[in-house]
Amino acid sequence: MTAQHAVFGHPITHSRSPFIHAAFAQAEGIALQYRAIDADLETFPAALQAFFADGGRAANVTLPLKEAAFALCASHGHAAQRAGAVNTLIWREQHWHGENTDGSGLVRDLTSRHGLDLRGCRVLLLGAGGAARGVAPALLDAGIDELVVANRTASRADALVDAMGEPGRVISAYWEALDEQGDFEIILNATSAAHGTTPPPKLPSSLVNSRTSAVDLNYGAAAVPFLAWANAAGCRKQIDGLGMLVEQAAEAFHLWHGRHPDTDPVYAQLRAQLL
Repeated sequence: MTAQHAVFGHPITHSRSPFIHAAFAQAEGIALQYRAIDADLETFPAALQAFFADGGRAANVTLPLKEAAFALCASHGHAAQRAGAVNTLIWREQHWHGENTDGSGLVRDLTSRHGLDLRGCRVLLLGAGGAARGVAPALLDAGIDELVVANRTASRADALVDAMGEPGRVISAYWEALDEQGDFEIILNATSAAHGTTPPPKLPSSLVNSRTSAVDLNYGAAAVPFLAWANAAGCRKQIDGLGMLVEQAAEAFHLWHGRHPDTDPVYAQLRAQLL
């Protein structure tokens, strides 16, 4: 019997998730049909219901639906509960159960693929939406020293900080006053501006020290503006979100099928396609 899976988002035509999961399934000998379904905040509930009616019992969720997916789930895993955002759906005991594999995928990519030691790092997180919420708890669990959250709407940053429940270790900062924050070992871009062709609002070079790595949760053209700024500012490493994409998909695949696929071949194929 072929398992019916999908990824929901808007826009969604650019998604590499169908390719990734097809490759995982082939490598693991699992019959799987995985499609991309375009749905915005208004149409997502009906689209998810239609997917279920067609036999779908597992799915991924991408922007801008991660917080909406959280609300549609009757139960949540620890990471999803802490983040208030869901990127992985599983039909369990007559309801949708939500998980979030973004954070674990990011940490695995940064530590295993790029050799970063997150312990003791001071991290600047740009953005406070579903993507930022998904990775913040995992960064804290990985042993970073301090997380500073900056968002163009300050109340969103404050809400994320409050949700983490670690005052003193997680703080918010005004975007306009980032030049007062000192420097960071990791600057992580999770802003929606990365989905366009312009960079996020101007960032001061004082954020960068000799060890700074810049990380964009996006990949391809969407990551170019921020990583170009990082290169010009002298960041030691510039890392896009392609590895995170593959690793979070592998975590979701493991939740669905009980097997953790080898991610290196799929990552290499995607990287070659981008190049």
